[in-house]
Amino acid sequence: MTKFYPLLLSASLFFIGCKTASKAYNKGDYADAIELGIKKLQKDPSDADTRELVKSAYSYAVNQSEASIRNLSAGNEESRYEAILREYDRLQDLYETIQQSPAAAGFIRPTNYGDYVQTYRGKAADVHLANADKWMEQRTKQAYREAYNEYNRAYRYRNTTDVKQKRDQAYDLAVTKILVVPIQNYGGYSYHTNYQLQQFQNEVMRTLAYNINDNFVRFYSEWDMHGKNFEPDQVLEMNLGRIRIGQPYDEQSSREVSKQVVAKETVYKADSVVKEYATVRARITNTRRTLVSEGELYLTIRDTRGRILWNDRFTGQHRWQTEFATYTGDERALSDNDRSQLNRNTNNNPPREEEIMNELYRQIQLDLSSRLRGYFARF
Repeated sequence: MTKFYPLLLSASLFFIGCKTASKAYNKGDYADAIELGIKKLQKDPSDADTRELVKSAYSYAVNQSEASIRNLSAGNEESRYEAILREYDRLQDLYETIQQSPAAAGFIRPTNYGDYVQTYRGKAADVHLANADKWMEQRTKQAYREAYNEYNRAYRYRNTTDVKQKRDQAYDLAVTKILVVPIQNYGGYSYHTNYQLQQFQNEVMRTLAYNINDNFVRFYSEWDMHGKNFEPDQVLEMNLGRIRIGQPYDEQSSREVSKQVVAKETVYKADSVVKEYATVRARITNTRRTLVSEGELYLTIRDTRGRILWNDRFTGQHRWQTEFATYTGDERALSDNDRSQLNRNTNNNPPREEEIMNELYRQIQLDLSSRLRGYFARF
């Protein structure tokens, strides 16, 4: 009884393998049927049924693809060569699959379609190269982009140095090159450090380099332009405008509290105590201290003739606020809730100017990044 289960398992796996290849064959998935059948034959080369299934599947696959090739060859669409190439690629894949299996290659003599594959790779490349050359003749940025895409498709089929050079030339002509000049401080604010301003400039350049989702727009600093033999198509200028570091201002509200407390206590004897009460008062003052700072940046993009293509204003705001409470008068008038409010005092010192400037730069950068992406998405 112990030996029965392994035998049953082997029989089940055998059945499933045959059934899977047969199922693929019956569905017309001849490539899958061939691959599954070959795997079965590797285990049992004498399996006549599987051999016949693989042979029949290959014959049907070849007939299907060759019929498609005849129909495509009769047409005149530009894309027909790529479609024909896909059919020959399928046939060549079947050839290689069978050739790699001695069990299958012994009873099937598959056709090598390698020459056809190379021929139609060349024809497909020629179509894209011809289209690219036509686009190049139009001499516009958009036409150069189309030419680049066509050269890129041609390069997939003919990856030669000549095609690559043409593709790279088209890309260079298609790209809009934008010079980003250093930020100018026209607002006259002189308290921030040059380091902060340089950091802000670097953040802007990183945003432009990595967050503008357009392969045909490139940004260059003045340093990047050194030694490069090209002129920018556009110039992006940024001017730091008004920077206002706010002063803390307070909003206050007051309320009076009172409580009856024991002012005097006279003890005549242990069980005889006379208490005299008095009213004590205190004034609680709640203070809300606020500091608001603002900054702005102006951006202008010009073409090579100096004409303004786009200008805009970007803003940032730093808001700091704290609340605390103080009292005057008799402490005994305070309730437990009053005392907890007084104990909640936080740091009432306003932030340093450096912290304020960093936050203003950060917010301007966020506003700038968002709208720059929107602007260059139209290219």
